[in-house]
Amino acid sequence: MSFGVWDALLIAVVSVMGTAIAYLRHPEHKAFVLMLPVPFTLAMLALGRGVDASNVLGLCLLFLFAFGVWALHGCMGAPIVPSIAVAATVYGLGASFISRKLPADNAAFWGAVALTLGAGTWLVWRLPYRQEPHHRSPLPVWVKVLAIALVTTSVVALKHQLGGFMTTFPMVGVVAAYESRHSLWTIVRRIPWVMLLMTLMMVVCRLTQERFGLAAALALSWPVLLVGLFLLRRKSPPRSRLSAVRPTGH
Repeated sequence: MSFGVWDALLIAVVSVMGTAIAYLRHPEHKAFVLMLPVPFTLAMLALGRGVDASNVLGLCLLFLFAFGVWALHGCMGAPIVPSIAVAATVYGLGASFISRKLPADNAAFWGAVALTLGAGTWLVWRLPYRQEPHHRSPLPVWVKVLAIALVTTSVVALKHQLGGFMTTFPMVGVVAAYESRHSLWTIVRRIPWVMLLMTLMMVVCRLTQERFGLAAALALSWPVLLVGLFLLRRKSPPRSRLSAVRPTGH
């Protein structure tokens, strides 16, 4: 398949965000970069179709990806790279299957919105804060950029198979999971907020995209998420001493 301008820009931006996550030390800072909706916006433009139920349900699969990596690596002690590979494969297979069965009508969209908002709210309420250690990548920048670009290019090449789920595929999340392997719970705990804020963003897109076009609808949806991120930052736990638990993995 050929790559367009939006595809190239998506690969470049995800590479920059993933590299930033690698060299930030604080787990909360890594998680905050992961929440920025730039990849979603560019992926929507690269895919070239409006928001539907698949975009919203992709947020649920995103949580399952993060939770799966945490469960495999943090709880079961599996190596981090195979843990990420298994979780990403499950996301891809689930997305490919659901995208073929899922209708693009309003009933499916609003049903997905209700499910995702309900699940996100419950998870925000249930998942506790845990203090986790800092970590910064010791590898050269060019190694990170090349690895991230290769992962993102592979996802973009499969965009038509993944459908709307491609826009929430953890392109940055794959990198964030590896670079936050000593603080995976912080990532898991932030994804429910992504589910809530980005679902609201998608609702704005859905309500405005036919009248104003996709690009304008995405622009109109950004303030909703930015206000949510600002409020979330104000409520974030204060910096304190690191947990006595030592990081595992390499």
